[in-house]
Amino acid sequence: MNIEAIKTRLVRAGEFSLEQIIAEHVLQIKEDSILVISSKIIALCQNRTIDKQSITKTELIKQQADYYTPDDFNKYGFNFSIVNNTFIPSAGIDESNVDDVFVLWPENPQAVANEVRTFLCKKYNVNRVGVIITDSTCMPPMRAGTIGIMLAHSGFVAVKQLAGTKDLFGRTFEVSKSAIGGGLAAAANVVMGEGTEQTPLALISNVPFVTFQTQNPTPKEIEATYISPEIDLYAPFIMSAPWQKGGGGTSNIVV
Repeated sequence: MNIEAIKTRLVRAGEFSLEQIIAEHVLQIKEDSILVISSKIIALCQNRTIDKQSITKTELIKQQADYYTPDDFNKYGFNFSIVNNTFIPSAGIDESNVDDVFVLWPENPQAVANEVRTFLCKKYNVNRVGVIITDSTCMPPMRAGTIGIMLAHSGFVAVKQLAGTKDLFGRTFEVSKSAIGGGLAAAANVVMGEGTEQTPLALISNVPFVTFQTQNPTPKEIEATYISPEIDLYAPFIMSAPWQKGGGGTSNIVV
């Protein structure tokens, strides 16, 4: 697998469209490649920023989250939250590498992924091309650091079903699924960086294990990238947290 980070101009809120940024900096895309895009550059292109002087981060989290935990449940200035069926600190709100503003998560990341895939096919004359929108979050419990996650995808099968297949010794996998899209998002995030690299795009190629599609993911395929909180491995924590309903409305789960 090859991952090439792509350096772009410095992007500020509302200056350029996402298509303009891609067209300027992505010179070529070959068949069976995947373009990875950071959620922040999408949010900036959508002008999804809030002046820090106009609201506190805590109030903004309450507005943006579908669910959030109260301040007395939190440490280190983070609120646990659920947005768009995703467990994420602080409703995905970011403050790094921007002026004196809060950057929100992009609006409707799945629609953006689909639109970008259509744009890539027309612009670069390709049929089999994937798109991943990625962000960074905390590692799972008991592990330090951050890791890239997939917020949305298009143009390929993001979850490979292993249940029913055999392992090397003939035993049948019962519930296993391989998070292809999630793994690619994590790998790309390492190459793209999270500091001053100014590389919010990356091209992934040479991925024979990826099944490409010439259409957008179906609702069922999108749903397969999530898992209900009550059957999640971390269900004892998730279901016992004192969740409060926020102002967002992008998750179809109930906690």
